[in-house]
Amino acid sequence: MPLKKFAVENFHKINKFSKTIKVDGDKSISIRSFLISAISLDISQINNALESEDVISTIKCLKKLNVKIMKKNPGKYLVYGKGLGSLNCKKKTVLNCENSGTLSRLLVGILSTTPNIDVIIKGDHSLNKRNMKKLIKLMNSFGAEFSPIKKENFPLRLISSEIPLGISYKAGVSAQLKSAAILAGLNSYGQTFIEEKIKSRDHTENMLKANKKSISVKKGDTNLIKINGKNQLQKINITVPGDPSSAAFFCALTILNTNCKLKIKNVQLNKTRIGFYEILKKSGAKIKFTNIKLRNGERIGDILVKSSKLKPIKASKVFYPKTADEYPILFVIASLIKGCSVFEGIGDLANKESNRILEMKKILNNIGVKFLYSNDKVKIYGAMKKNYKNLEITVPKLGDHRICMSTLILSLLTGVKVKINNFETVNTSAPSFLKIVKKIGGKFEIKK
Repeated sequence: MPLKKFAVENFHKINKFSKTIKVDGDKSISIRSFLISAISLDISQINNALESEDVISTIKCLKKLNVKIMKKNPGKYLVYGKGLGSLNCKKKTVLNCENSGTLSRLLVGILSTTPNIDVIIKGDHSLNKRNMKKLIKLMNSFGAEFSPIKKENFPLRLISSEIPLGISYKAGVSAQLKSAAILAGLNSYGQTFIEEKIKSRDHTENMLKANKKSISVKKGDTNLIKINGKNQLQKINITVPGDPSSAAFFCALTILNTNCKLKIKNVQLNKTRIGFYEILKKSGAKIKFTNIKLRNGERIGDILVKSSKLKPIKASKVFYPKTADEYPILFVIASLIKGCSVFEGIGDLANKESNRILEMKKILNNIGVKFLYSNDKVKIYGAMKKNYKNLEITVPKLGDHRICMSTLILSLLTGVKVKINNFETVNTSAPSFLKIVKKIGGKFEIKK
């Protein structure tokens, strides 16, 4: 069922605040936990799962593949695993991944080496526009076939490999493609070797860590991941931590406001996910991680943040893999601090839910910010104005949750009048976002 569409309007600056909050569960871990549980043996338990549209789409796809999933309580699920190679459905079953790039790529990874799979993979308008050339090429190497031939975006028909064989793969900046290769390798004959020079998020590896016969990771300047195919996976029992990408927006609201403090509890602090915080700390942000603990191979803790005076941001290309989701809000921050901020190695942002470089350029140009993009590099010349009252921003129907969230934060910090269409798309990743904004004092109107 499609989401009920609504817009958000705002022209109120937020007042100072001192609050403790909890953000929604981590989307990356929630999606992976359902997918991996489905191909593991026995009954897996997932606690504090993010109940967003992307995760609901994951559950719906798995049920179409005859996986039994029971919801016990809010955020608590039992997944009755079928084991490797056991997902099945009728020929040409349509699997709708809606807005989720993570679900689409990881599910294609699993299904490409699952016997007798013949399905149609599709998404919403936004996902269907995204280029899947790299995913298609990667799964072709395992023997999977896609049609129409030469088509590089969804909808696509996927026919799985009859005899999938392990491959050697050099991973790039995309954790989704790396995870797709791992998941395809699990049900392939022989071994799959993945060489990872640029470190991207490693939740898939962490979730599979207990399966020593299936996967080994040798860490170094270049990580070497080895998958031994055809070894059944153990069930998992996981409590999903808070999403650091969702937390980033509230950190931005605190840092650039006056006399504010915020504590965000139980957040995922995996070192492959905290580029946003590292970049801002380098620029003078008062951010601390406390109460740190390890759970399910993941680092979890509280984030303490205070209002700060920032220097211009300098983010080299090494930050991209661990900051990919947070660049829109970083562009907002850069536009409100004096001086020239530079972001390198960010060209892949053009192939997200929208072209995030182009769309953020349009938004920030509306408030007089100079935004330059060339040679994989963005330069933003920022300066907080004294008066934004006569300025207006309208965000069209992009289907991009991060653009919607970033624009509302910009308005709350400046008082610039905004109308943000398609705001329902925020439910794909952060269904509690507006409730938390309200809790810390933000005022806005919902227009249906």
